[in-house]
Amino acid sequence: MATPKEYLANWFRWRRGRQESGYEKMLIFVNPFLLPFDFYLLRFRKGAEIPPHTDPVSEKKHYRLNLILKEARQGGHFSCANPIYESRRIKLFRPDLNEHGVSRISEGTRYVLSIGWVLR
Repeated sequence: MATPKEYLANWFRWRRGRQESGYEKMLIFVNPFLLPFDFYLLRFRKGAEIPPHTDPVSEKKHYRLNLILKEARQGGHFSCANPIYESRRIKLFRPDLNEHGVSRISEGTRYVLSIGWVLR
C-alpha cells in the first residue's frame, strides 16, 4: 500500500499508464481503507492503445467502471471479453477475470473517468 506522501506525489499529475502503451493517467482520488477504490482520469492521445490483458488480484474481486467523457475521432475502442454492462459511454467490467483493451488512437484524444474498487 502506498503512503500518503506517495499518493500526494501522484495526485492531479499526469503519469504514464501501467501497460507502457502511450496512455496517461491522473489520480483524482484514492481510498485504501475499508472499501479500497480509486478514481483516475485517463488520456489517450494519438498512437496510444492498451493491448488485451487482465489485471489479476489475489483472493478478491476487482470491478471497474469506465465513463467515456470524450471519444477520439478515430480509434480508441474499448473491448472486453465479458462486460457486466456496456453502452457507448459506460463500461462496467471485472478486469481481474475478463481480458480487456483499447484499440490504437489514430486521430484525436480520448478521455475516460475510471473508477475501480476491490471486494473480498
